[in-house]
Amino acid sequence: MPALYAAFFGLFIQVGFAFLTCGLVRKKNVAHLVMLTFSTYVFAFLAYFAVGYGLQNSLRGFFFSRVPLDDRLVLDIAFMLVAGYVLTGAVCERITFRAFALCELFLGGLLYPVFAHWVWTGGWLSRIGSWLGQTSGFVDFGGSSVVHELGGFCAMALALLLGPRLGKYAHDGQPRPFLAHNIVFVTVGTAIVLFGWIALISGLAAGADGLAARVVVNVNVAAASGAAAAMFFWYYSYGKPDISMACNGLLAGVVATSAGAPFITPIAAVVIGAVAGVLASAGVLFNERTLKIDDPCGSISVHGYCGLWGGVALGLFADGTRNGVTGLFHGDWKQLVLQIAGVATCALFAFGLTYAVFAVVRQVTPLRVEADVEAEGLDLTEFGMLAYPEEDGV
Repeated sequence: MPALYAAFFGLFIQVGFAFLTCGLVRKKNVAHLVMLTFSTYVFAFLAYFAVGYGLQNSLRGFFFSRVPLDDRLVLDIAFMLVAGYVLTGAVCERITFRAFALCELFLGGLLYPVFAHWVWTGGWLSRIGSWLGQTSGFVDFGGSSVVHELGGFCAMALALLLGPRLGKYAHDGQPRPFLAHNIVFVTVGTAIVLFGWIALISGLAAGADGLAARVVVNVNVAAASGAAAAMFFWYYSYGKPDISMACNGLLAGVVATSAGAPFITPIAAVVIGAVAGVLASAGVLFNERTLKIDDPCGSISVHGYCGLWGGVALGLFADGTRNGVTGLFHGDWKQLVLQIAGVATCALFAFGLTYAVFAVVRQVTPLRVEADVEAEGLDLTEFGMLAYPEEDGV
């Protein structure tokens, strides 16, 4: 029963993502983004219900009704939905509603369940340790790779296919800032996501003596150190801390420590979170300036890059006190090799399959709205209403 309660709180993450992402975009697209967040629950859930859950648990049967129902099912749904929410922040302000619905059907019905099976329900990544004489395979306790990295690299492929928002880059190629329209929403949404994720991940530890406490402490410590690292990064880079990036740093710490939360000490969690906070901040600049990827909410950095780091970090910092999972710094280089193999597979699989599928899809149906629609704002043209009608959505 505790796992069931944890899943219910985890479903509340949708509210946090709605506040967070809506606060980061321009007023003319807020209703559009609310619809995208809401639609994630609808379409990803239905695809997972019809196809994905059975695929994840067997890679043979396809229908939900063929797999026994238990408390873990609700946790699985909640984790899958978080991967779906990651997409919204990277593709918003220019994607068509039809294309977004197809993205979520694809993620919930195919992309997520296949990789989740490989790692969590007996697939090949969970067993590759036998190649090196290890009792453990690739390990991801709370979804750094299965949920966040997968969602982040899927989002990267979609953002590349969509291209940057109109006006994002000047004629000389330099990026222009599009400022968050409501920083209060961003901060409140971050707090809600933190609460929901901690509740959700603690549900995985239900019934194990002392495990839930260790998980919760480590995730919170990493969240705080990630936020602090992001604040210092922006302060020393630009003379002022950036609250939106501090929020991203907090979430980056949560993402990075989720894989190894039961296997590391709080001191290790501080280090993992701090690295994640810097990685999320530097990753935003790298994507924007070097790769020319327009990611309005920093989803690729926070979830993709920091999810990858979380998988590797387990292979470095696992202390060997639980399930024999021991990292490099405690004497076992083999687990690090397994972790690198797992996160590399995740990145290549998520990015490669998404790019291939939607490169074909865009030959059939547009992924992006027309230029005049984007310039006017997607609220009225895509959904028939404005989030701020008294201000004409500007």
